[in-house]
Amino acid sequence: MRRFTYEAKAGGEMAGIEFGDPIKPFSAVWLHATGFNGMTYQSLLAPLGLRQRVAALDMRGHGRSTLLAKPGRMKSWKRHRDDVIEWLEKEAPQGVILGGHSMGGCVALLVAGKRPDLVKGLVLADPVILSKSVYFWQHMLSPISFLMRRNAMARQAKKRRAEFGSFREALEAYTGRGAFQTWRAPFLADYLLDGIERTDHNSPDSEDQTWRLLCEPKWEAATFAGQRNRPWHALRHVKKHRIPMTILRPTRGSVINDKVRAKLILSYPAMMMKAVRGTTHFLPMEAPYEVRDQLSAFLARLVERFTLEEDAFVERSLKMRRRGSR
Repeated sequence: MRRFTYEAKAGGEMAGIEFGDPIKPFSAVWLHATGFNGMTYQSLLAPLGLRQRVAALDMRGHGRSTLLAKPGRMKSWKRHRDDVIEWLEKEAPQGVILGGHSMGGCVALLVAGKRPDLVKGLVLADPVILSKSVYFWQHMLSPISFLMRRNAMARQAKKRRAEFGSFREALEAYTGRGAFQTWRAPFLADYLLDGIERTDHNSPDSEDQTWRLLCEPKWEAATFAGQRNRPWHALRHVKKHRIPMTILRPTRGSVINDKVRAKLILSYPAMMMKAVRGTTHFLPMEAPYEVRDQLSAFLARLVERFTLEEDAFVERSLKMRRRGSR
């Protein structure tokens, strides 16, 4: 794993991590959920680095990125979309497989809608795609936007504890609680590596320490509330350009309700919508192999040009040997 930074045109840096041969061009890029960072998903992405060059970005206001993040200016995720497009234009102009979780999944779709030339395929883990009516009223009536800023997720984010006395204290505070209770190891520890930072000026071995969230609660809340997005418009462009797309949807607590799921399938019949049993909205942390398999399949098909004709048949015996038989 290697860290990198990209100096943005408007000032500040976008940070990220990468895997694989640095001589190769980037083949896949992953975008995180609200409040998280690229490092959170390193155990999911690392094995793919044995085949291709893969990256995960820290979006504005998250992780190690230092791009300007003023909560009052966050009206939609177009800011994240444009940041990602700027990075892709410079670092991966040949196009990549773009994946993402939650907000990151929606941002990936927005990127593909605006710049389909930069996206070869989409792998989205429970992307935040709401009903068309929500976005309609977000754009038509500002009072609705105000109400969205008071939604449950935004209120909860504002109240989030921002400071801890040590890294271990933060780890213990999150382990097995709230949204983190279903996470596999080592996702929580990886999230905290770029999720909190020591801010005191005491000696390294001092017991008096202060660690603070890198994604400020006010910014996280503004991000949850900034829903003046246009994912359905982006989907039309994805369909027009026939960009392969897979959505992995959990069977419990998905942000994509049943009506939206049906509309998505009708809007883009060529898309694959796959349910992942026993998972919640945090399915990349609960079933990372499912996400990795989809990314791997897209790498094989869209980058390595592996064809179905090259695949061999798999033979499996359905007979079960009895104990003691030879």
